[in-house]
Amino acid sequence: MPGFRFAIAAVMTVFMALMISACSDSEATQRKAFIDFLQTRIVDKKGVSVPQLTAEETKSLGNYAGQYKIITDFHAAMNEKISKPMEALTAKGAITSIDDAMNRKEDIKTAYAGLSALRTTMDEEQTTADKAHAALKQPEDLKPVFDKAYEKTVSNLANTYKEIFPATSATFDILLKVVDFVDQHKDKITISGSMFEVSDPTVQAQLNTLLEQVNAKGQAMAEAQKKMRAAIYGN
Repeated sequence: MPGFRFAIAAVMTVFMALMISACSDSEATQRKAFIDFLQTRIVDKKGVSVPQLTAEETKSLGNYAGQYKIITDFHAAMNEKISKPMEALTAKGAITSIDDAMNRKEDIKTAYAGLSALRTTMDEEQTTADKAHAALKQPEDLKPVFDKAYEKTVSNLANTYKEIFPATSATFDILLKVVDFVDQHKDKITISGSMFEVSDPTVQAQLNTLLEQVNAKGQAMAEAQKKMRAAIYGN
């Protein structure tokens, strides 16, 4: 029955064409929704905005929700592996006076050592995200928008954050030098809270130089933190 077989083949051809058209329309709709989401919810927003997708948004974006996950996974890792530990280390290493620094030398050393591990983690998380980003195969209308969103929420944020590490590390380093110096000259230095007396002019001059470095490093750390807040909040 060649005529019947031909009819079936013709119907199947039309059916497959309709399926391809439907899939194409669905992908185009999802892609447009993703482009609009990236543009309005991230690129155009002041500061860094990485909204979590609702169930409805996840459905509307289809497979593109998986591409957005590259950004959200990076931010989740930043929050849990970098930001929270960094806050804890900074608090641990915060001092209010020379006397406080003398009494909390081990805390400062712990904070100083912990920064190196955090920086390594930061580099690893950014590398993971960069590799996933580079592997994406995106349509021409989507790629430039996604790249802008990625640069804003991953690349720029990570690079700005990295500036805090050397500034904070340098601050802890000079604090430890002050503690060691005072300990080495404790027979000539008397400390009472934030006040101190030095009986030797040479030791006084050396201590003053170290304290000036503490102030300078502290200012550099404050500037790095200010830059980070500006990047996050767009101030």
